Amino acid sequence: MGNKKTKMIVNVGIFAGIAFVLQFIGSMIGLKVGGFLEIEISDVPALIVALLYGPLAGVMVEFIKNLLHCFITSTGFVGEFANFAVNGILCFIAGIIYKHKRTFKGAMVALFAAVIVMALAGAAVNLFVMLPLYMPDADFDTKFNLVTKLIIPFNIARGIGVSLITVFTYKHISRIIRK
Repeated sequence: MGNKKTKMIVNVGIFAGIAFVLQFIGSMIGLKVGGFLEIEISDVPALIVALLYGPLAGVMVEFIKNLLHCFITSTGFVGEFANFAVNGILCFIAGIIYKHKRTFKGAMVALFAAVIVMALAGAAVNLFVMLPLYMPDADFDTKFNLVTKLIIPFNIARGIGVSLITVFTYKHISRIIRK
């Protein structure tokens, strides 16, 4: 039992490092939507870990990735908090559902549900926490329009993209890790 736990902890660290590097590369490339929503795939390692080891392991990958990113960013930790909150929810929901139905269909249901919950929770987090920090003088209607017309569609598209990459890589990576 101790060996399995040690292996899981080591893999969480390795995947957090991979996620951080992917996030760093995504930041360097600078593909942004709306000037602040980054297009990058650093959530794939966290989703893989969430499916492999459970929801808390995936959330830990997101936490470590964003903690490391705090040292190289200029967002005042607000961007990292938003990234952690939204993508932590994605990993948590996917991990919880897949834990109870460990089949391909279970994975598809888990990822679909996770994307929907992540988009809705991301809307709430952005509307009531992030945008008031970034745009303290903007009125509620402006923030609401930004959330409904930009942030929700972006999070859904990004969630689908990250989920598809996870679906196509999970089986291969899980075989390697389990050996």
